[in-house]
Amino acid sequence: MSTPLYQPDLFGQTQTGDLAFEKSLWERGTMHVAGTDEAGRGCLAGPVVAAAVILHPDSRIDDVADSKTLSAPSRSRLADQIRDNVVAWSVAECSPAEIDSMNILWAAMEAMRRAVSSLATTAEFVLIDGNTDIPGLDIPSRTIIKGDSRSHSVAAASILAKTHRDAIMQKLHVQHPGFGWNSNKGYPTVAHYKGLATLGPTAYHRRSFSLER
Repeated sequence: MSTPLYQPDLFGQTQTGDLAFEKSLWERGTMHVAGTDEAGRGCLAGPVVAAAVILHPDSRIDDVADSKTLSAPSRSRLADQIRDNVVAWSVAECSPAEIDSMNILWAAMEAMRRAVSSLATTAEFVLIDGNTDIPGLDIPSRTIIKGDSRSHSVAAASILAKTHRDAIMQKLHVQHPGFGWNSNKGYPTVAHYKGLATLGPTAYHRRSFSLER
């Protein structure tokens, strides 16, 4: 497991504002700060998707927030703005088979590692949503609990991960219309469980999850 390579007092204990973590690093000359987050951990079907975003130190994208607090149209609009106005961004996945093999936590961490590693500009430091370090990440990092509401770059990553995954589930719904994936996006809902009871699991279901209600 990777060890965060930062000084414990680098950020202090009273950081406020959604660029505070980034600014603490920028002011010390670390300019390529990536935020990373994932989407789809609690789903019964589909991949877990992660994104990574490196912001420009001299710009801020208005209205970026935790993707769970935004409407679908707002997320879509902001995703376009993020892709067009950041230093670098990337999206990566772990498949249902990988989730079943690794378990969902480590698959989510691996998706984040892939996203960070795929950035066109190499990150110098990584802000990770949650409380778990990313195994195999050879870049200094820090975990941030509720990072998608406390860090602008992590929030931007959450939007890209969510919109990318929702688009995948929308396409899979066309192939498998009996599970309500166009609306529930693979999360456990009454419609999803009803589809499982009637049709059985697909190749996109996570067999390591409980698929019976």
